[in-house]
This record gives sequence, C-alpha cells and structure tokens, in this order.
Amino acid sequence: MPIDPSSNKYTPYTLRNIKSLPQYQNLSPQQKFSIQVVSQVLPFRTNHYVVEQLIRWDNIPKDPIFILNFPQAEMLKPQHFEQMASAITEELPDQQVRHLANRIRQELNPHPAGQLSHNVPVFEEVKLQGIQHKYQETVLFFPSQGQTCHAYCTFCFRWPQFVGMDAVKFASRQANVLHQYIQRHQQVTDVLFTGGDPLIMNTNRLRAYIEPLLGIPHLQNIRIGSKALTYWPYRFTSDKDADDLLRLFEKVVASGKQLALMAHFNHPQELDTAVLRDAVRRIRNTGAVIRTQSALLRHINAKPDIWESMWKEQTKLGMIPYYMFIARNTGAQQYFSVPLVKAQKIFADAYRHVSGLSRTVRGPSMSCHPGKVRVIGLPEIAGEKVIALEMIQGRDPAWVGNIFFAKYDPLAIWITDLKPAFGQDAFEFETELHTHHHRTPKTTVATKANLLPLPITLIQ
Repeated sequence: MPIDPSSNKYTPYTLRNIKSLPQYQNLSPQQKFSIQVVSQVLPFRTNHYVVEQLIRWDNIPKDPIFILNFPQAEMLKPQHFEQMASAITEELPDQQVRHLANRIRQELNPHPAGQLSHNVPVFEEVKLQGIQHKYQETVLFFPSQGQTCHAYCTFCFRWPQFVGMDAVKFASRQANVLHQYIQRHQQVTDVLFTGGDPLIMNTNRLRAYIEPLLGIPHLQNIRIGSKALTYWPYRFTSDKDADDLLRLFEKVVASGKQLALMAHFNHPQELDTAVLRDAVRRIRNTGAVIRTQSALLRHINAKPDIWESMWKEQTKLGMIPYYMFIARNTGAQQYFSVPLVKAQKIFADAYRHVSGLSRTVRGPSMSCHPGKVRVIGLPEIAGEKVIALEMIQGRDPAWVGNIFFAKYDPLAIWITDLKPAFGQDAFEFETELHTHHHRTPKTTVATKANLLPLPITLIQ
C-alpha cells in the first residue's frame, strides 16, 4: 500500500529500497534498468512526499518531477551508459563497478567554475575545505552534517558531494574557523550555508553554526540554500524540531540581520500542495525572506509559460523571484542544456508577462569561472548580430556591471562556447584571468595570524 501522503515521517527511496515503492512496479523493464545504470554514476534519492504528492504518475515518463528525481538513460553520454550497462549485465564485482563509476565521473567535470582551484581559502598553503570565497562580500560554508538532501535533483551541479568522491568534496565541522574567518574579513557581508542541504540537519546543529555569527557587526545577511520547501516542507511544519527551527529564524531576524532562505523551485507542480503553502506562511511569519531560484532545464521547464506561472505563484505566496540559472557544465548538462539564445528568449517572454513585483528575477545567468554572467539581449550592432552579456557578479569586483558582446551562436550552451564579437581576440576578463591564473585572490586568503590562535570546535 502507498504511504499516507499526509504522513510526516520522512521515508527516503534509493537503489537499496526502490523496489518497495508501489509506483516503481509500473515502470517498464527498460526504465528500471536505466535507473539502476545511471544511479551507479549520478546520485539518486527521492522520498514519499515527492512520490505521493508531486509526481503525476499518469504522465510518466514525461512528468517533470519524475525527470527531476528519477535518473533517465540519456542523462549519461551513450558511451558511458553502455560501459556501465555492460558492467551491470556482466555482474562485475562491486569494486570494479565503483572504479568504472569514478572514472566516468571524472569525465563529467565534477567541480566546474574553479571551485577547487580558485574558490577555496588557503591557510599556510593548506586549503580550508568546507569554505568557498569567490566573491569578496559572500562566503559559502558547507557544514559536513548538511551534505545530503531530502531528495536529489538529477541536474544537480554539486552531485560529487553525494557519491563518495571525498577528494573533491566540500565539507567542514570547524565552526570556529568559519566564524573567525568572517570576523577577520571585514568585506564579508553575507554567509551562505549550502551543501547538500543545510536543513537536513537538526536545529541544534544548525544553531551551533549560526548563533555565533550574530555578533559580527559587518555581517549583514545569513542565507540558507535549501530545497526543503519543495522536497520536505514538513521540515517547517511538523518535524519534531520544526518550531525550534522557526524560533532560530526569529532570533536571527531579531538580531538585526536578514535571514534569507534561498529556495529552489523547478516547476509549478512543486507549489501545489497545502503543506508547502503552510510552510511558506510559517517561515514568512518569522521575518525571514524567501528568495526563489531555478535552473532552466530542457525536459522540465524550458517553456516561457512555465516560468510565468511559477513566478506569479511564488509572488502571490510572498516569495521573491531571484534567479533563472543556466544548467552548469557538469554532470548531465548535455541532457538538460538549453542554448543561450533560446534561454534569453524564454526568459524575456516570461518576464514581459509578469507584474513588476515578479521582475525582481534576474537571468538567464551562468555561474561560471569569472563570475555570474547574464544574457541580456540579442541585438544587432553595426550590422552584426550579437549576444549581449552582463557581468552581474565577478571574481574581480571591477568587472561587475560590465557589458560585453559575443558573436551570435544559436548552439552555444555555456560561456566557453562563445567567441568575442567585433574582431576581438578575447573577452577582457579572459585576459585578466589568464594573467592571474595561479594567484589566489587576496580576499580568500586566511593568514596564520588570523587562524592559528583559534581553538577548533567540531559540530557533532
């Protein structure tokens, strides 16, 4: 029998217990095999709330939430799928299967945009794993207890966090290092707790990271990146420490800092449930702000009317549309990617049909090596059709707000596919990045004087 969809007892499904899911039995043998094959390489996890309340099983295999949660064969490149399918069919030993999976993963660009090479602060030539500091005003922190999610998105650009690739995994339990690092970097105004999903943690653990930050004067905003509103809204309504979590939110707001829940919604179906609306109401009552973001994803939401509907409903519920992202150049990008030209047209068409309250959203934006680059238009200049782009966030703050132009290319899906317009040899930021390729940004360096005297507190 299906689990009662009103149940607030979290029940995950992975490869280990997927056969116990009643709806799984209705999938074709090929669909079941594809899930088994792809899940050896990319992470798979769903739960009974997603299965019972979000997925429309009468629309399989086209249902967007099904595609968002359940691996599809085309999410691997054909040669990778064939290699793993053969390994499974031939019943190779687990160790050989894991070795093959890791070899395939290394070909999927597991950490794009310089996350390992350029974003991690260093301490006496030792990287502070668990912290990223790409932009001068914002520090990202990856609490080790938050390196899983209530369910996994098949497009996730942080998929290496979940598949045992420890050599490229960001995670830290060193709370005092985070706090002291922010104290010593006066330019930091924002800290973003990310993962995985920090709200997979219980409230006591989350509090141990957050409360010491409330006394840092120059820190203005605390952000929590989470998909719990979509995948487990009971986290805010009926989990055993849901009320305690909301009291923590109230404490942050009462301290004079903004608490922003950076929520992820990929399709309007995720906004349909009563428990979601109740969770949004409870969060907003604490004084916290909910900002919404999503990637633009082929097979899931690559139509203007989907975005228009999503932004309108989010605004009506009191959430703030924030970003439309381009699917990153990692993992299953070839399955989800939308050409930049088409992405700009989708964004513009949806944007022009919503009110000013929803036009807080920015996009389509690529979180790439130099920074966040937004596609702002497709003009014709001096007889040449081009792609106009804006650097809305940059490794070098001097780049922010800069407009630049690329040759028109209807097939380009990422910034590395673009060529400068008007006869230029390179984009300006490319020249500067090459010049400083081996230099760690000054804003990301933790010095011995800053960190050595600090006792390390591990959050259990």
